[in-house]
Amino acid sequence: MKVCGVDLKGNEATVCLLSLIDGLFHVPDCRTRRLTLADTSAKGLKSFQSTFAKLVADYKIDAVIIRQRQSKGKFAGSAIGFKLEAAIELIEGLEVVVFNPTDIKESLRRNPITVPFSDTGLKQFQETAFTTAYAWLIKRDSLSQTPTNL
Repeated sequence: MKVCGVDLKGNEATVCLLSLIDGLFHVPDCRTRRLTLADTSAKGLKSFQSTFAKLVADYKIDAVIIRQRQSKGKFAGSAIGFKLEAAIELIEGLEVVVFNPTDIKESLRRNPITVPFSDTGLKQFQETAFTTAYAWLIKRDSLSQTPTNL
């Protein structure tokens, strides 16, 4: 399964592609690391959405995992960030998961990343997007391997 981890800050969406195949993680190359919303009008949002949808289609991404932001308080996400999130969520036929930071921390606590981030080949600003994608994939993988009692 190939996912795209997304960290939204201001008018930027930082992205990181990550796949899990047979228990091994792979960080595929991607033509972009950030998508920026230059124009906050409806036309600008449609352009951002179209660019993101093209990225998803080109790299055959199965799901987009967005790190959830607070809606109020000192560390609340910006209004533009929530517009970006909505634009991504409304892409036709795309599975989008908004992943809670508490669940991310819990997943990382149970399954720490064994490779130093500097060895991934990603830029430092992509670390949050990477950990979001990693935590979701590892949680999903562990849930799929949990035996069920019938």
